[in-house]
Amino acid sequence: MSKFAWVTLTTNDTYSLGALVLAHSLKRAGTAHQLAVLVTPTVSEAMRDRLKDVYNIVQEVNVLDSQDAANLALLSRPELGVTFTKLHCWRLVQFEKCVFLDADTLVLQNCDELFEREELSAAPDVSWPDCFNSGVFVYKPSVETFTQITEFAIKNGSFDGGDQGLLNQYFADWATADIKKHLPFVYNVTAYASYCYLPAFKQFRDKIKILHFAGKLKPWLLQFNSETKQVSVSTDYAHAKDLIQLWWNIFCDKVHQSLSDNMAGLAGALSQLQIGQQRSPEQEAYENLMRRQCWESGQIDYSGADSFDNIWKKISQTLEAKPVEKEAEQTGSS
Repeated sequence: MSKFAWVTLTTNDTYSLGALVLAHSLKRAGTAHQLAVLVTPTVSEAMRDRLKDVYNIVQEVNVLDSQDAANLALLSRPELGVTFTKLHCWRLVQFEKCVFLDADTLVLQNCDELFEREELSAAPDVSWPDCFNSGVFVYKPSVETFTQITEFAIKNGSFDGGDQGLLNQYFADWATADIKKHLPFVYNVTAYASYCYLPAFKQFRDKIKILHFAGKLKPWLLQFNSETKQVSVSTDYAHAKDLIQLWWNIFCDKVHQSLSDNMAGLAGALSQLQIGQQRSPEQEAYENLMRRQCWESGQIDYSGADSFDNIWKKISQTLEAKPVEKEAEQTGSS
């Protein structure tokens, strides 16, 4: 059995949807290596059982939180504090070398050649290319390295409050020391338009090996029609619609049937959908949940269900209903 492993992390059942699709995308790409996932105590037993179906190793880890609210506030991403938990990946010493992938990545082509790279190899971050993006990186498991990074974190913190800032501070010579540790961008292509050089995305899309859904809006938070099996994509993701559809195709073919209603969050809601069948009350309930999730993440369907006309129609119905209710109350009391 291979002594190399692809490693990811999930902290809840909803994010585990990404981990499940990621695992199947790796298998679809024909990897020869093992798969490992780190899970925190907040991942349900039901979800862990499903993860065990596709991962060779499912290992529980404690949550490491940066507790750096000030820096996290700068990113408006307080949830990134728990991504310090990612450091546990260095403790998988049963493997000689690993590649870490965030659970919101999708492998499009075989990438086994990454295991020929040395620690710490990663692709430049699109927002500041002298820093690497920590969504994909090659590393060598070591308890000593884990101890050194955690001690460094306690002493120095992280300039962005998350794991990316910390790892860039610890591996501070990445930008200048060895160009061989700079992965080509095709190994960590950001799908979100505001981070994307769209002409280059169009030119090199067939060469993309790993797509990264960085940012707040994940594939599983996009509007999905269970009857047509089609995903609705906002303008921010329009250039990558076929690749996002691939995520959902893998979900429908490989993941959906394994979900159960005793899973938490979106995973439990999605388990109730009848894929490829006429819309049901469960589908409508799911769509309402998705709309709420999208509203809370700032992704509002202004041209569809959340259009001004529909919102005004709902307001008008509510206003028109009130006199009737009052009249009924008065009749009942007389």
